[in-house]
Amino acid sequence: MTASISKPTVAIAGATGHLGQHVASAFLSPPFRDQFSNIILLSRNKAALDTMSTYKGNFTARIYNENNLQDALQGVQILVNTVGPSGHTFKEKLARALPHTEVEVYFPSEFGVDHYVHDFPHLEWDQKKKHLTLAQAASDTKICRVFCGLFLDDSIGPWFGFDTKTGIYESVGSFDSPISFTSLDDVGRTVAALAALPRERVPETVHVGGDTRSIAEIAAIMQDAGAGEIKVTDVPLVKYKSDATATTSWDPARYLRFLMGENKICHMAGGLGNDNELVNEMQRGWEWKTVADLARETKGQPWKDFPWTAQ
Repeated sequence: MTASISKPTVAIAGATGHLGQHVASAFLSPPFRDQFSNIILLSRNKAALDTMSTYKGNFTARIYNENNLQDALQGVQILVNTVGPSGHTFKEKLARALPHTEVEVYFPSEFGVDHYVHDFPHLEWDQKKKHLTLAQAASDTKICRVFCGLFLDDSIGPWFGFDTKTGIYESVGSFDSPISFTSLDDVGRTVAALAALPRERVPETVHVGGDTRSIAEIAAIMQDAGAGEIKVTDVPLVKYKSDATATTSWDPARYLRFLMGENKICHMAGGLGNDNELVNEMQRGWEWKTVADLARETKGQPWKDFPWTAQ
């Protein structure tokens, strides 16, 4: 931040959403809350203000929309964008508003896989690339893209080939390929830790991974936690990828499955890199949630009872 601002003000767009609520909770929790003069939680939904009352900590709630973005961001030095995939038009207007604000550091709505290394088009990820271009062209604001791999809380389910109900884990390509997962809470803590850094130390790109495991390793961990026998199978990667990319799509699930086999969700030194130590040196800030932690919580059967029809 500028020298005159010892404790910046942070605004979190989409603060009541699936990821946004975890990001908001992290900023409002020790030790992060004391790093900022104010935390502003932004929502486009007036009814969502009621849910903010459950958040612990001192914050300001604001309703914002396409017509009041400059006012909503008044006095804000750091903006975290957690608006989901249904809000691309809104996010475009947000990017165009940045030059007319005091925002010095901007975290765009990434927080997933690093799609900038992909060799295929995808409607959702292409929109994110477009948003970055708009933000870069329209503003001198420092932009930090955070990639966390797959959300640990949401990913060990049948949509990614982890079918607990049938006891079959299906891998696209090698089931020994390493895959990085980060819990929603840890994503929130990661962003809060980055936002607390001096502006000059905030990197342009960050890769983190709360845990990195292969499908074979995940099967063994879940078995040990009570899942019973899990059969691990595989399908050919090249054909699966060819079929999945034959038509463009908004749904990332099939794409993410072959990216696992391509080692494109591996946030390790030998993969896309890892910045865990930057945000949480020697885990002094917090302990990363692991696949083993999830296994213990679910007795090795995450999403077992979720109604799912294969796509």
